[in-house]
Amino acid sequence: MEIKILGMGCVNCEKLERMVFNALAELNIDACVQKVQDIPEIMKYGVMSTPGLVINEKVVLSGRVPSKAELEKILLEHVNR
Repeated sequence: MEIKILGMGCVNCEKLERMVFNALAELNIDACVQKVQDIPEIMKYGVMSTPGLVINEKVVLSGRVPSKAELEKILLEHVNR
């Protein structure tokens, strides 16, 4: 699974990044996590508000930080795809 966290380094972007790493560890999911801070690269995904979360090149969340339960649900939905 390939995960990209889109954001310029704001507090919410950093929080989402920590939450993703924590959730992956708790769920024992292997994933390649990349942080994308380049505005033109973020715009390619059509994300207008950060943080954004992209899994396997699909935007699954943007403009907010999910709850822990929501993030885990999103990750589990994409783990076997």
